[in-house]
Amino acid sequence: MFIYYLLAGAVILIDQLTKWIIVQQMELRESIPVIEGFFYITSHRNTGAAWGILAGQMWFFYIITLVVVGFIIYYMNQYAKASKFTGVALALVLAGAIGNFIDRLFRKEVVDFLDVYIGSYNYPIFNVADSSLVVGVILIMIAAFVDERQKKRRTSK
Repeated sequence: MFIYYLLAGAVILIDQLTKWIIVQQMELRESIPVIEGFFYITSHRNTGAAWGILAGQMWFFYIITLVVVGFIIYYMNQYAKASKFTGVALALVLAGAIGNFIDRLFRKEVVDFLDVYIGSYNYPIFNVADSSLVVGVILIMIAAFVDERQKKRRTSK
């Protein structure tokens, strides 16, 4: 169990360190091309969720995040022992939720900086915590799909 909390802590540390570097080294809206036309480091702030949804609703995010973190810790304690895959997935979701919570709590906004263009579409700017959340949720969906298939195989035999 400890290893999953260690993983979450490492991701939170990387998330907060990268955000601190962006805040210290870049002006707001400054953009540095990494791969011209595709990937940029862009200093951006967001007071809402993805795509700026619910901008400025900090109390809502505080409450939701605390509830989500509680559920994740509960599920980690219940299911991570039986499945390393699920443990890693839940650790990533936990890290993402806490990483952005720290920003909202102390900065009253989330620092975003990973800026991707897909053709002419500029994907919403995101950060390490967002990436951790997305990867964790995808892994949880994969784990649920695999688990369901295994249950069906066992019952069909």
